[in-house]
Amino acid sequence: MSLPPAPALGSTNDPGLKSAIGKATKHLMPMLVILYFVAFLDRTNVGFAEEALSVDRGISDAAFALGAGIFFIGYAIFEIPSNLLLKRFGARFWLARIAITWGIVAALFAFTTNDTMFIVLRFILGVTEAGLFPGVIMYLSEWFPNKVRVRMFAIFYLAQPFSQMIGAPLSGGLLSFGDQATPFHGWQVMFAGEGILAVLAGIAALVFLTNSPQQAKWLEPGEKKSLTAAMAREDSARSEDGPVGIWRAMASGRVWYFTIIYFCLQVAVYGTTFYLPQQVSSLLGQDVGWQVGLVSAIPWLVGLVACYLVGSKADSVGRRRRWGTFFYLTTGLSILGSAWAGANGQPILGIVFITLAVASFLAVGPITWAYPTAFLTGAAAAAGIGLINSLGNLGGFVAPIMRTAINEVVPTDSGAFGIVSLGVLAFVAAVMIFCTKFFRRSKADDLLDTSHVRTASTSKETNA
Repeated sequence: MSLPPAPALGSTNDPGLKSAIGKATKHLMPMLVILYFVAFLDRTNVGFAEEALSVDRGISDAAFALGAGIFFIGYAIFEIPSNLLLKRFGARFWLARIAITWGIVAALFAFTTNDTMFIVLRFILGVTEAGLFPGVIMYLSEWFPNKVRVRMFAIFYLAQPFSQMIGAPLSGGLLSFGDQATPFHGWQVMFAGEGILAVLAGIAALVFLTNSPQQAKWLEPGEKKSLTAAMAREDSARSEDGPVGIWRAMASGRVWYFTIIYFCLQVAVYGTTFYLPQQVSSLLGQDVGWQVGLVSAIPWLVGLVACYLVGSKADSVGRRRRWGTFFYLTTGLSILGSAWAGANGQPILGIVFITLAVASFLAVGPITWAYPTAFLTGAAAAAGIGLINSLGNLGGFVAPIMRTAINEVVPTDSGAFGIVSLGVLAFVAAVMIFCTKFFRRSKADDLLDTSHVRTASTSKETNA
């Protein structure tokens, strides 16, 4: 009786590939999660300081809204250049540089004195952080095959709920501690402490990150060959299927299609995140502090579970499309529900709807990124992923301004109409994700289910 043929090198059944993916997950993902944890914390902790900055420094509502959003202008301008520099200098050095410089700027918020300084620092924070998220997305697309990539994106996304689960009580606690136990204002202690965390994370990245599988001392030679073969096959498929070069990537209709989807997602994400402490405070009838911080952590705890479970199972094109459509719809409906609950004095229902919204947009984020990373590689990936993230993140600039403007035009005690505006674009994204059903299937997506039978092509690519 003849033995079954050995799995093709780098195929989904190759034990060397499975072992390499396991080791790469263990060695890389904790550091990447920590980096995004402190990044998200430093982006959004301004929500906890809004009232205190108004009282202590006279920061106006208009300046706060502009400052909260202008972060994304600096972020957008320098996103693509940062991604191209990451390709040149390597992820290890460049991601560490990003973390250290944004940590320094984040700590400088402790010295804010007026509207102008607040707005300028928010802009510079965006400039210094530009490239972190798309850089990691590109980095992961070079380390992990399409079959497991959404799972890796989901693990990376766990930094968002972790930053709010731990960060919300931490920010609220630092506010209370600073006011009660130090000669400084609580918001000063919060900004300084959380900025220093980013600097320390950047230093740690220099130690724990590795630029490529070929440089990984913790991989065995056979594991390196398996992982390299798998990624080479996917790179070949993406090169055939997607745009080649920086300018073609930036002109690609598919890149712009997913930019619009990501913009809609970010309107919902940041419109909810920036104002979450204030919305919870309003629902509970309490000032922002330790208790509000604890309640604000509940949606992120549920979101953490949803993000991981969905990401770990979204390993086929059909699942990604169906689940993406469903969770975009749920995001929009839940945001509308939270607005209704706030307008009708239903705090418990309000928290439930906010929790569903957060869980939904966290679950759909990794799925959304699976699409562009299936047809972008090399310099095209640096430019295309940077473009999607930079312009998509302008949703974070639009969201607070749109919400404030609508509440001024249609004022209510709960600000319901401003909240409703944030959910509308999630329905647009749901339709667009569903319509990917009519796209020509990506060659890299074909590898999700057929890589184990592509022995001949694998052999040729490996020998080449």
